[in-house]
Amino acid sequence: MHDYLDFEKPVAELEGKIEELKHLSDAGDLNIAEEVGRLQTKADRLLRSTYAKLSAWQKTQVARHPQRPQASDYIAQLVEDFVPLAGDRLYGEDPAVLSGLGRLRGQACVVLGQEKGKNLQSRQAHNFGMARPEGYRKAQRLMQLAQRFRLPVVTFVDTPGAYPGIGAEERGQAEAIAKSMQISLGLEVPVIAVVIGEGGSGGAVALATADRVLMLEHAVYSVISPEGCASILWRSADQAKEAAEALRLTAQDLHKLGIIDTVIEEPIGGAHRDQRTIIAAVGDALADALQSLKGVVPADLRQQRRTKFLDMGKVGLS
Repeated sequence: MHDYLDFEKPVAELEGKIEELKHLSDAGDLNIAEEVGRLQTKADRLLRSTYAKLSAWQKTQVARHPQRPQASDYIAQLVEDFVPLAGDRLYGEDPAVLSGLGRLRGQACVVLGQEKGKNLQSRQAHNFGMARPEGYRKAQRLMQLAQRFRLPVVTFVDTPGAYPGIGAEERGQAEAIAKSMQISLGLEVPVIAVVIGEGGSGGAVALATADRVLMLEHAVYSVISPEGCASILWRSADQAKEAAEALRLTAQDLHKLGIIDTVIEEPIGGAHRDQRTIIAAVGDALADALQSLKGVVPADLRQQRRTKFLDMGKVGLS
């Protein structure tokens, strides 16, 4: 059963009718296959046309969909022999960041992923994907482990942003994020990041300072949430739709701007409608990205990564 978004109401009505007809067919001898097929074709066509013209705000809603596959789903299906590693060796464990070692299509690698949780209990346990300083320091530890053993780093980015609580600030949230970026920029092993849902602010960049940044078709990636931006610029979160457009947070806009490298096409109706297909597509894209970096000299890899991020936002000068 799908959780429908506001703009999907016409699709929801059609699919509701289809379910009712199927139920009637199961309960008796009514032959309604032709009517079901007609409605299904109509629903598929409507879903396709709806998702072909999503606004930035609608994409934000899709990126936040509660049934969207999360880092744990990608790790479970793509990473063989996954061995979780916990703790930052300084303060404690942060369940908002999953981390460990495993094999992706036969390639040993270090894996990091931001996990939001799938129900109220698990969301609270994972702090809704908002990492504290120990989460980023755990990521630093894993990145340094990757450097020591010459293993590529693969990250799954999905967070509203770093946790803004008092305790997190007292333990050095900003420094932890900056240090994660610094360590990532200095690595001499391949780093591949995939924005699978919501890439929010520095909390996302800390795990997305990569040689290749991949992004799902309906994911979003921005310096601030639309609601946060609207609250600052218009003094009201009601202007979130306008803020979403202004932020250029869609995969299509970011690809044009050179912020990300690859847009991974999602199934019609979003990743939450066909998790197996999108996870396989992400696996293919990760394998291609890792293969493209295989022969690069380590020192060149580091320099190219640094240049990539230093060049972002530059305007041509005469």
